[in-house]
Formats: sequence, structure tokens, C-alpha cells
Amino acid sequence: MAFRSSIYKTSAELRLMVEPGLITAAALDAVRAAIVPGVTTLELDAIAERVIRNAGAEPNFMLVPGYRHTICASVNEEVVHGIPGARVIQPGDVVSIDCGAQLNGWNGDSAFTVVVPDASRPEVVAERQRLADVTEQSLWAGIAALATVKRLNHVGAAIEEYIESQGDFGIIEDYTGHGIGRSMHEDPPVFNYRVREKGPEVKNGLAVAIEPMLTAGTIDTVTLDDDWTVATTDGTMAAHWEHSIAVHPGGIWVLTLADGGAAGLAQYGITPAQIA
Repeated sequence: MAFRSSIYKTSAELRLMVEPGLITAAALDAVRAAIVPGVTTLELDAIAERVIRNAGAEPNFMLVPGYRHTICASVNEEVVHGIPGARVIQPGDVVSIDCGAQLNGWNGDSAFTVVVPDASRPEVVAERQRLADVTEQSLWAGIAALATVKRLNHVGAAIEEYIESQGDFGIIEDYTGHGIGRSMHEDPPVFNYRVREKGPEVKNGLAVAIEPMLTAGTIDTVTLDDDWTVATTDGTMAAHWEHSIAVHPGGIWVLTLADGGAAGLAQYGITPAQIA
């Protein structure tokens, strides 16, 4: 296989990324609706796989060597890469679901975090929901920045600036966003924090997955004995949000949302444009 030397795609290629993005979104919507106390993370995995395969696509996480599941399900202190299994979701759990679909060789990738209701612990739920909300809104700050900045690493600066304005949260540095296209993970890296370098130019044809990961405490992580699950070393809660976004002559379009990101970007006065 010949590898492309450019990180930028044609408008025709970006259009081919729309459908796998929407399939990814549909799988995540189905999983989100099923997250209730008593469900197992493996049952959630089966739901996502069924949606993706019924749409004629394949789970791209299964294409990662050594990984056999459709989603990553990370609970509470788990940051990313949690393996679905027999774990039963409990009231008050922080559940982060990461998922992707590949269709005709093109990929989508997205993630969300929810806090399971627990009427017996409203203060705990409120604190955990605050973590999830700040993480989600930092993602939108980054997506909004992508619509206006000239260099990609300014996106990370916008994400960190928003987080700093909201309080004391840990920004995971060991894992970043990435380019996306023919492969789920491509160059360039997309940082969630300020870095010295400016990064590549933000211009037509850029397709990236922005995915901030925050904790309520330390940014130090450890990979558990399953060789996949990444957890905080101090046991504090973690949250993870992600969308895939394309930059094209009309503007930007969030590939993993049916509205292209219109609802999330409205607060920034930005209207996404469909890829022509």
C-alpha cells in the first residue's frame, strides 16, 4: 500500500468520511441510551457492534492489533481503552465510551462521557457531572478554535484556556487527538494543551479527531494488567469526549454528529458548513 505524504485530503475524500462518521454517531447514541444500572460493558459493546454492522460498516477498533471489541468502555478512574467485559454499571458511575466505524476504507471516531444517576448521592453525582461537562465544553472550545486558527496547535491552547477558566482539573498529556482518514489514527497529533510549536497549517483538507481527557486529580496514569486500560494513579474520576472534524472550503463540519456540530458551535457564533 502506498502511503500519502500529505495530511490534507481532497473534498471528495472528506465527503467519503461523512457516512462512517454518522454510523459512529448512531452507534454511540444507541449505547448512550442503554447505559443504566445493571447493564454490563460487554452488553454495551454488542449494541455498538450491531448498529455498525447493520449499517454495512465494520468496527475499526477491531482492526487494531490485539483488540477484539467495538468500543472502549472506561469507568470511573479509567481514562481510556477500557476493555468491555462483565463489569456491571452502577449508580453514580462515570462511563466513557469510545467508538469508531470504518466504511469503504474511511473512518469515524468519537467518544462521550455520562454520569449514571444516583439519587442517594446527589453531591457526588453533581461533582462528577461537572467533570464530564467541563470536558465536553473544552472539546467544543477546541472545535470552535479549529474554525478560526491558522495553526493546529492553537487548538490545544484554546482547550487548555477553557479548562483553566473552569477550575482545577487535570489535563491528560500522555494521550492526544490525531488525524483521521484512511486510518483511524493518522498524523498530525492534536494536543489538548499548550505546546511551544505551532503545528501544521489549518487549511482545507485537514481531518482530525479532537479528544480532551480530564481528571479530577492527577494527570499521572498507569496501564492496568490487561495491557489496555489506562487509569489514574490516584483513583480520581476521569472523563473523555471526542469528535472527528473536517476543514474544507466552506468551513468546518463535525463528521460524527448529524447536525455537523451546529448545536455545540452556536455558543461561539459559528455555523458549520456541509462538505460540498
